[in-house]
Amino acid sequence: MDFFDVLSMAGGLALFLYGMHVLGEGLSKASGGRLERILEKLTYSKWRAVLLGAGVTAVIQSSSAATVMVVGFVNSGIMKLSQAIGIIMGANVGTTITSWILSLTGIESDNFLIQLLKPTAFSQIFALVGVAFLLFSKKDRHRNAATILIGFAVLMFGMDTMSAAVKPLAEVPEFTNILLWFSNPVAGLIAGMILTAVIQSSSASVGILQALCVTGAVSYGTALPIIMGQNVGTCVTALLSSVGASKNARRAAIVHLYFNVIGTVVFMAGFYMLDGVLNFGFLHEAAGPFGIAVIHTVFNVFATCILLPFSEGLEKLAYLTIREDDSENMRIRHIDEDIKMLDSRFMNNPALAMEQCRRVIYHMADTVRESCGKSAELLHNYTREKAESIWQMEKDADRYEDVLGTYLMKLTGRDLSEKDSRALTLYLNAIGEFERISDHAAGIASAYGKMREKEQVFSNKAQEELTVFSRAVVRMTEVSCRIFQEEDTELIHEVEALRVVVEELARAVRKRHVKRLRKGKCTIELGFLLSDIVTGYERITAHCGHIAAGIVQVRDDSLEMHNYNQEIRESNMEEYKDLYEKFTEEYALP
Repeated sequence: MDFFDVLSMAGGLALFLYGMHVLGEGLSKASGGRLERILEKLTYSKWRAVLLGAGVTAVIQSSSAATVMVVGFVNSGIMKLSQAIGIIMGANVGTTITSWILSLTGIESDNFLIQLLKPTAFSQIFALVGVAFLLFSKKDRHRNAATILIGFAVLMFGMDTMSAAVKPLAEVPEFTNILLWFSNPVAGLIAGMILTAVIQSSSASVGILQALCVTGAVSYGTALPIIMGQNVGTCVTALLSSVGASKNARRAAIVHLYFNVIGTVVFMAGFYMLDGVLNFGFLHEAAGPFGIAVIHTVFNVFATCILLPFSEGLEKLAYLTIREDDSENMRIRHIDEDIKMLDSRFMNNPALAMEQCRRVIYHMADTVRESCGKSAELLHNYTREKAESIWQMEKDADRYEDVLGTYLMKLTGRDLSEKDSRALTLYLNAIGEFERISDHAAGIASAYGKMREKEQVFSNKAQEELTVFSRAVVRMTEVSCRIFQEEDTELIHEVEALRVVVEELARAVRKRHVKRLRKGKCTIELGFLLSDIVTGYERITAHCGHIAAGIVQVRDDSLEMHNYNQEIRESNMEEYKDLYEKFTEEYALP
C-alpha cells in the first residue's frame, strides 16, 4: 500500500463522513419539525416509544442526533425522563439501518437487476437527479430532496473509494497483526469506543469497519468487540450536549450511557461464555459488510429487549447518579418553562429550532392577549392585584422578546429552508409587535391606577363609550392573535374592518369628550387620562394590524406595507363591506 493508496483512503473517508452529514442534514430539513412533533405527542407506552425512536432515527440516519434531540426535549420540559428512555433505546435500533444500506455494497452477481440493487449503481442515478433538482428547481421541497440524494451519493462514493483503497492492506502483514491484537475483546472494545467518540457517529464508525472488511483480514472475532465499543462511544455526543443542561437532561444522557454499557457487558459476557462451551467457529472467518450489519442489529435489539422491562430501574439509577436537591422541587414560572424550550442543542437542527420558537411565540401571544383583555376589565373592576398582573405580563413580554430575538438572530446564520426563512422574518417582526401591545396594555393599567389613587371616576357616559371602544380593541387583539397562531388569512378582512371601526370610534370618543369638557361635565385631568387610554388602544390596534399584515406579506412574499390596507380592501370588497357594516352596528356608541 503506497502513499497514493493512503491518500485515496483518507479522501474516501472524508467523502463518506461528509456524505453522511449532508444526508442527515437534508433528511432533518425535509422533516420540517414534523418528526419532532410526533416524538412530543407520543403516548406513555414503552414499546411505542421504542418504535417511534427507531423510526425517527432511521429517517434522520443518526442515533446521536436523535438522542441529543431527546436530551433537549427533556431539558425544555417537553418530555419526561421516563418517556425519553424508550426513545433512546429505539434510537439505538434505528441507527442500524445505515449498516444495512452499506451492506448492499457486498452484493455480487452478473444479473443486471441485482447489480442495480448495489448502492454504487443506483447512487449515481441519485446524484444525477439531485444535481438536476438543485440546478433547475427553486422549490424548497425539491432542493431538500436534492440534498438528500446528493448526500447519499457522496456517502456511497466515499465508501466505495475507501473500500478500494484499503483492499491492498490484505497483503500487509503489519495490518493483519494489528487486527489480531484487536481480537482481544477488551482491546477491540476500547478501539471501537475511541473511534466512535472521535467522529461522534456510530453509523459512520460501523461503515468504516464494513469498508475494512473488503480486505478479508477482519474476522468476526475482531469485529464483534469493536462493534460493542462503537455503541458505547456514541454516548459521548449526548453526554457533551448535556453539559450545562438541567438535571433531567443530564439524566437522559446518563441513561443512554448506562443502556449501552450494561447491554454491552451482558451481551459480551453471555456471548463469550457460550463461546467457551460451544466454540463458535465463525469467529475465525472473515467478516463481511452483511455480517457486520447483522451483529450491529442483533446487539441493539438484544439490549433493548432485555433492558426495556427494567427501564424504571435505569431511571432510578440515573437519579442515584445525579441526585435531586430542594431547588428542583420549587415551582417554576410558566415563562421559565417556555424559555427552556429554546435550547441551544436545537441549533444544529434549524427546523426543530424554528418549531420551538413557534411554540414559545404562541405562548407570548397568549400572554399579550390576556394582558389586553385584563386592561379593559379595569374600567369597571379595578383591583391592585389585577393591575400588577398586567404589569408582570409586560415584564414577561419584554423577556420573551429579548430571549426570542437573541435565539432567532442566531438562527439567521443557519441553513434554513425557504419556508423557515420567511417564518423567521415574520417571528422577528411579530415579537416586537406583541411586546409593544403589552407596553400599551400596561400603560392603560397605569392610567386606571392613577384614577384609583386620586379616587376619580369617569362619567357614566364616558364609561359606556370606553366599554364599547375597549370591546372592539379586545376583539381585534383576539382575531390578530388567532390569525398569527393559526395562519388563517381568511380572517384578514375582519382585522381590517375592525381597524377602520376602531379609528372611527377613537375620533367619536374624543369628540364627545371635548363636548363634555366644554359643558363642565368632565375635568381636564380626567380628560388627559381618557386621552391616554384611547391613544393606548389606538396603538394596540395599529400593532394588531401589523401582525396580521405580516402574515399576509410572508404568504404572498411581495406585498408592500404601505399598500397593505388598500390591497386587503380591494381583494374582496363585498366581504370587507359586510364586515365593516356588521362591526359598525355591533360597536355603535350609546
